[in-house]
Amino acid sequence: MADRVTVIGWDGSPLTDAARAALGAATLVAGAAHHLALPEVPAAAERIRLGSVSLAARRIAAHRGTAVVLADGDPGFFGVVRTLRAPEFGLEVEVVPAVSSVAAAFARAGMPWDDAEVVVAHPRTLRRAVNVCRAHTKVAVLTSPGAGPAELGLLMEGVHRSFVICEELGTEREQVTVVTSDKAADHTWRDPNVVIVIGGPVAAGDTAGWIAGRDPSAGPRGWTLPAGEYGGDLGEGEREPVRIGQLARLGPGLGDLVWDIGCGSGAFATDAARAGAAVIAVDRDRDACARTDAAARRHGVQMQIVHGTAPQVLENLPEPDVVRVGGGGAAVVSAVADRRPQRIVTHAATRDAAELIGRNLTEHGYRVECALLQSVELDTRAWTEKERSVAFLLSGVLPARGR
Repeated sequence: MADRVTVIGWDGSPLTDAARAALGAATLVAGAAHHLALPEVPAAAERIRLGSVSLAARRIAAHRGTAVVLADGDPGFFGVVRTLRAPEFGLEVEVVPAVSSVAAAFARAGMPWDDAEVVVAHPRTLRRAVNVCRAHTKVAVLTSPGAGPAELGLLMEGVHRSFVICEELGTEREQVTVVTSDKAADHTWRDPNVVIVIGGPVAAGDTAGWIAGRDPSAGPRGWTLPAGEYGGDLGEGEREPVRIGQLARLGPGLGDLVWDIGCGSGAFATDAARAGAAVIAVDRDRDACARTDAAARRHGVQMQIVHGTAPQVLENLPEPDVVRVGGGGAAVVSAVADRRPQRIVTHAATRDAAELIGRNLTEHGYRVECALLQSVELDTRAWTEKERSVAFLLSGVLPARGR
């Protein structure tokens, strides 16, 4: 095992005394090509071009001497430190940090970033990263080959955002470009880079927050909001007891894409967006789309609203994680199940309709649950009945699929 392993962050600034001392004593140096070209790297040191960090860690673990790993930005922030410290390598590391590439990108843009979400986009996580960009007003995306600005822009079709694209920060080739999301696919970008994705109303930031990223305490408490927040006159499938059951079964959260088909007043779509999920709200009624848009604006959440009739309008929508079917019955449920979301929830007014939907979901391979929900709202001044609600709540879950 290497006698000592030092990880040095590099942001284009002159190396610190500690970094110079560690490099001067190194018998093995790992890094990208521009790191290995630094004049401080000893000529006699073994050099490893850093591609796979795991492969480099194995070589470092077998090395007898002093090793240094050079990495862009802060190596402890979505960086190589996590891999090097994995139990299978048995490495103890010292870290000389630098300014993270995310901090540098926001500095170049002249923007604060304590209110930003930060995500990493690989080909396997690109869709979830895009969903965060759909749902939030300020997101920094650490990209990778095959999951860069062009791919982000293509997957955000129908959602307008501004991209601040920072390429090769800290190098002589550094470049910062501002484009709209629909234009990002028209260019070729150098990997890797940082993309700041901005859209929707951004707070002025007059008061300091208390937590990085999205403030979970912003807005009223509760999974759902009362009917009065949405105009008071809600359909059977939007009333609060049913909505609570729908949200509990779908569990929408950060990185998820939710379809709300038959969005009505926008109650469910807004509640799902308040949970941090990206939402596409669909309705054939233009007035329903307008009400949903007004509800989203009133509660400060982001969503895409699509006017059209299901199931036809669903064909060109991006793949959902979870779906609420608020209207359209068994035919729409069947079309949704063909797209294989992890979870589907809907409601029915009669047992026959519930059984038909349940059989349909079962035939599509979903594990089905059904509950008869009955709630009675009481006037507590006289303890008399104000409103009664009865609905069959159905949910389908694809077996053996995680979040």
